[in-house]
Amino acid sequence: MITQKSIQAARTATKGSGNLQVVEFILGNELFAIDLFDTREVINTTEITPLPNTPSFIKGIIDLRGIITTIIDLKEMMHITREADGKKRARIIVLDAGVSEKMIGVLVDDVLAVSTYTQEDIDRDTHASKRSDRDILGIIRKKVRTADHDKNELIIWLDIRTMIDKVKQDL
Repeated sequence: MITQKSIQAARTATKGSGNLQVVEFILGNELFAIDLFDTREVINTTEITPLPNTPSFIKGIIDLRGIITTIIDLKEMMHITREADGKKRARIIVLDAGVSEKMIGVLVDDVLAVSTYTQEDIDRDTHASKRSDRDILGIIRKKVRTADHDKNELIIWLDIRTMIDKVKQDL
């Protein structure tokens, strides 16, 4: 499990190296990532108390060790309707205090790993947000070895700070 302590250790290990560290996760059947420095910890899902008169992507609130934390369903927020294939374990990625003044967690279908990529692994130009309604910082090429050949998986690197800024008034 990815904890606050393991995230801090990963941050310290590559600080200043010029590499990108991300938390990789699944929404539907697609791979996404957010910057490790925008996360605080990953927790198992817990009972979420719904809030009345909020947008559908705000699932509600939880009590996270004495701190009321708003939970946002990223899949709902991004209009991803496809359900994840196979066995997935929904998780909540708690965002760092630098992302928002309020404690926020984002609900995802599953968290895969904390990974480090070089600048050569990232395409920032072709798919990065040129329009204000897309919040993509770039596409990460993840090299995956299979028994018979190597292939690249594509991971969409989200600009979680901009996404949260856009909905700040609803929180």
